[in-house]
Amino acid sequence: MREVLAHRKARAYLFAQILSVFGDTTLWLATGIWVKQLTGSSSAAGMVFFFYTLPYVFSPLAGVLVDRVRRSPLMVVVNLASAGVVLLLLLVHDQRTVWLVYVVIFLYGVSGALLSGAQSALLTTMLPAHLLAQANGVLQTGREVLRLVAPLLGAGVVAWTGTAAPVAVFDAVTFVVAAVVLVLLRIEETLPAREPVGWWSEVSAGARHVFGTPALRHIVGATAIALLVIGFGETTVFPIAQIGLHRSASFVGVLVSVTGVGAVAGGLTGARAVRRLGDGRALGVGLVVYAVGQALQPTGNLVLVLAGLSIAGVGVSWAVIAFITSVQLRTPAHLQGRAFAAADTTVTLPQTLSIALGAVLVSVVDYRWLIATMSAVIGLAGAYLLTRRFDWTAPGAGVDAPMARTPFDPAGLTPDVRLDV
Repeated sequence: MREVLAHRKARAYLFAQILSVFGDTTLWLATGIWVKQLTGSSSAAGMVFFFYTLPYVFSPLAGVLVDRVRRSPLMVVVNLASAGVVLLLLLVHDQRTVWLVYVVIFLYGVSGALLSGAQSALLTTMLPAHLLAQANGVLQTGREVLRLVAPLLGAGVVAWTGTAAPVAVFDAVTFVVAAVVLVLLRIEETLPAREPVGWWSEVSAGARHVFGTPALRHIVGATAIALLVIGFGETTVFPIAQIGLHRSASFVGVLVSVTGVGAVAGGLTGARAVRRLGDGRALGVGLVVYAVGQALQPTGNLVLVLAGLSIAGVGVSWAVIAFITSVQLRTPAHLQGRAFAAADTTVTLPQTLSIALGAVLVSVVDYRWLIATMSAVIGLAGAYLLTRRFDWTAPGAGVDAPMARTPFDPAGLTPDVRLDV
């Protein structure tokens, strides 16, 4: 990652985005705990996460906006608006005003849908192609490091103060910092040309590109299949701790932390994997590595379980970096927002369904069968990519603008579901 961090604008931009992620990951759990304290209801707390994820269903519409305007000014406006929105949490004082939390979190999700697509598209404008995977690796590493501490920090503040107001103020500050950095960077962009097509053609252009480009079709399809079962892991971690390892439920925190450490290692090495293997193969290897790590979970042996979780964490980060970089490199500039939204929606919906399905099945099916199913399906999805006869070191036929700015060098190509697993 040294090369991308030596790039002044990239370094400042990535720092601002990681700081914003810090605010995000601190807030989401804190608001859920706060609502639980105010209402005494677990279902009311769970609705916080529902309202946060709901706007992502409309990601294709966000993608249209991202492709209609310059991405940097859009991100400045959205960041500043988000800072104002999150400060509305200061008006929440009791159970009667909890509805305002849901409004804020819904708008927070809208902000996230816009910023994720704009961020991905803006990176292709700022950086040459061979630095994209490194930039995505920095973001993934920062994201995983923060996940080890930020949610606990947010939860601790709520437990100590009895309110999420301090967390909201901190998050608002991170949004403002991100906006100021973008203004100071003065990133040069041209206004995207408006396409002379109907509304539906414009909205669906990203999906048509993703599924009309053979390499992307295989990459997104295989990832979606893997995520149809990957959400089982959100539930099976509890019986792994209590039944398999004979530990208390609180030991789940240790297991999650070990996975996070592996994910950090994967973030640090993912760009190199993509450079050497190509985007599709790196994604395939990441899925297979994750499957192998999960396959060790039913052993009941603490050493093997911890080793498996750390291995799985590496696989997740490799897959995330390869997936997002592939969409960036294989998509023309004028479709970056819509293609990202289409790919993201395609893999996020099955992931959400698998989390709900896993929560239901774990009460009627032995958790070891769920893990076996998860490992088999994800491993086969990875193997599928590894057996495709593509030149994974080259972008697809439709790529124009990103590669036009930087001559293609096969030796230097380093092809970020929101793929939060």
